[in-house]
Amino acid sequence: MWNKNEVAGAKPESASKTESSRSSAPELRKETALIGSSVFIKGQLSGSEDLYIDGQIEGSVDLNGHNLVVGPNANIRAQLQAKGVVIQGKVNGNVRGAERVELKRSAVVVGDIYTQRFAVEEGAYFKGSVDVTRETAPVSKEAARPNSSAFSASAASASAPSAVKPSSPSSPQTSVSNLKK
Repeated sequence: MWNKNEVAGAKPESASKTESSRSSAPELRKETALIGSSVFIKGQLSGSEDLYIDGQIEGSVDLNGHNLVVGPNANIRAQLQAKGVVIQGKVNGNVRGAERVELKRSAVVVGDIYTQRFAVEEGAYFKGSVDVTRETAPVSKEAARPNSSAFSASAASASAPSAVKPSSPSSPQTSVSNLKK
C-alpha cells in the first residue's frame, strides 16, 4: 500500500525546478503567474498578479502594482512596466519600474530604464540610459514661502535701467527697472 504522508510531502520534479528558479526573486508573492521557456507571446500582456517570464515576449508587458521577474532563459523584445522588475535574461526595450529595477549578473538589457531605485550586479550588460526619479514629497511651508533676500539681491545687482532678470527659465522675463523698491 501507499503511505499518504509520503505522497502529500512529495513534490513533482517540475515543481521543484520552478521553485529553485524563482528563489532568486524573493519579492514574488505566492500567486505568481509563470510563462515557461517554451512559450512565445506576441502582443500586449497585462495582469493583476506577479509574473515570472522565462519564455519569449514581443510587444508590451504592463503589471502596474505588481512585480515582474525576467528569468535567465527569457528573450524579451517589449516595453516592460511593473512595480518592481528583476532581470536575469535578455530584454530589448524600455523598462519602467515604479519602485525599483534590478539587473542580475546574467542580464542583457538594451533600452532605457526609468525607476526610483536601480541596482546592477557585476557582469550584467546594459546599453541605454537610466532615469532615476524621486518620490514626490509634499512641499514644506518654508519651501513654499518666497525668499525675499534672494529677490532683493537680484534687484540690487541690476543697476542699469534696461537690465532684465528672468524670474525662472520657463517664465516670461521681467524688467527690474519697473519694480519699485
